[in-house]
Amino acid sequence: MLGWVVTFLIIALIAGVLGFGGVAGASIEIAKAIFFIAVVLFIISAVVGITRRRTRV
Repeated sequence: MLGWVVTFLIIALIAGVLGFGGVAGASIEIAKAIFFIAVVLFIISAVVGITRRRTRV
């Protein structure tokens, strides 16, 4: 997922340099959304991993 974020950020930078403000803005918004989804999934995964380790003891 973070690879997608980097891809959309690169697209936004290139579009911004070339003067395509709409495409750049949309790419930034998509990158932000994917980044926050990835962070939330990471936190959920970390919490689940911690709770599973505690139940095995």
